[in-house]
Amino acid sequence: MSSTRTLIQGGLVITAADEIHADVLIEDGRVAAIAAHGSAVADSWTADRTVDAANRYVIPGGVDVHTHMELPFGGTFASDTFETGTRAAAWGGTTTIVDFAVQSVGHSAREGLDAWHAKADGNCAIDYAFHMILSDVNSSSLREMDRLVEEGVTSFKLFMAYPGVFYSDDGQILRAMQRSAGNGGLIMMHAENGIAIDVLVEQALAEGRTDPRYHGEVRKALLEAEATHRAIQLARVAGAPLYVVHVSAEEALAELVVARDKGLPVFGETCPQYLFLSTDNLAEPGFEGAKYVCSTPLRPKEHHAALWRGLRTNDLQVVSTDHCPFCFTGQKDLGRGDFSKIPNGLPGVENRMDLLHQAVIDGHITRRRWIEIACATPARMFGLYPKKGTIAPGADADIVIYDPHAEQTLGVETQHMNVDYSAYEGRSVTGQVETVLSRGEAIIDRREFTGRIGHGQYTPRGTCQYLG
Repeated sequence: MSSTRTLIQGGLVITAADEIHADVLIEDGRVAAIAAHGSAVADSWTADRTVDAANRYVIPGGVDVHTHMELPFGGTFASDTFETGTRAAAWGGTTTIVDFAVQSVGHSAREGLDAWHAKADGNCAIDYAFHMILSDVNSSSLREMDRLVEEGVTSFKLFMAYPGVFYSDDGQILRAMQRSAGNGGLIMMHAENGIAIDVLVEQALAEGRTDPRYHGEVRKALLEAEATHRAIQLARVAGAPLYVVHVSAEEALAELVVARDKGLPVFGETCPQYLFLSTDNLAEPGFEGAKYVCSTPLRPKEHHAALWRGLRTNDLQVVSTDHCPFCFTGQKDLGRGDFSKIPNGLPGVENRMDLLHQAVIDGHITRRRWIEIACATPARMFGLYPKKGTIAPGADADIVIYDPHAEQTLGVETQHMNVDYSAYEGRSVTGQVETVLSRGEAIIDRREFTGRIGHGQYTPRGTCQYLG
């Protein structure tokens, strides 16, 4: 690592806690000091490189704790590799991802983790870590959980959905939760009643309801709420914390609110698609709606207000992307004539920071809350703070110079994700990433990619910092 000094001057430094016109001094890949712009201290600093951030925001690099690079699903693979996906993340101002390694049925968790390390090692433009998907909870994989936590893989995802693929029954879920209560790990739950959903899928197809919009109709909000409620009660029985991923429905959020009002260690995440898109997109004519098939599904736009309120009241703590792209041509179209065969997932790792800044412009959240839900809280929730998620002395110099006034139009022509459509095609947003530093190195420099594949390092994690 180079021992150069970089000075970021004259910007508005925004963290989850503060907004201050300040200069930031970087040495050896870390933040060395922060001082008020124009102060004697700041004026005394010298550097090898100076970045002018006047009229710009200086914010922590985004931390996206829910991505699926190269995920095998539905007979195909997510179209972004760790190389293309992390480069796109950098373009969007995200400097750390936590991806999901997958344990396959009949195999150990360790085999799954090793496979994901092999995919990512030497191929990432930004730093990365892993969660573990447990698809086969048994006495052996339960023992593995303890070892993985010690090694810095401190969170485990379980599915109440996808019978025959990732699904765990209530007994398996309870055992995993009991284990996490003892080892300090955090259970992440995909909360949808997959057994009931499969009945509704079968009935819809038998009645000739095969178009993409029926994906949203069969995956009912009530079945997300029911599973969320059940997951919370199982976690209470186990004495374990719970993190519910991709909350999409007002009814599911209501279950989290009740639990949190009781003081339970229950946390929730939502994603930009549930804040900006809706069943109107799933119902687009022809087969266009397939572009928007993801699970949990998009909901009617009446749910948006509840989710924004949840983010303001901290009943939802994190906005991640659940980035899992499949090309419209050759992948999404596997489900022509049968919506259940459309690979589930949306591209979004590049769009999150900009869409949430638009939410600031629109008055849904404050600037500091933007940084809190996109940077600081994800880092704390998954044991990466204060190395990641803030701008403070000692933190990694993962810093974004953000132009809050730039106008841009999102679309497939300008994006860097390896997918043939944009879920936000033609949407105008205010604000754009200008320069991105990862551990002090400029990987985006005034809208040019200057990073390198292999710069990104694997980052072991501590346990959730909201517990004990």
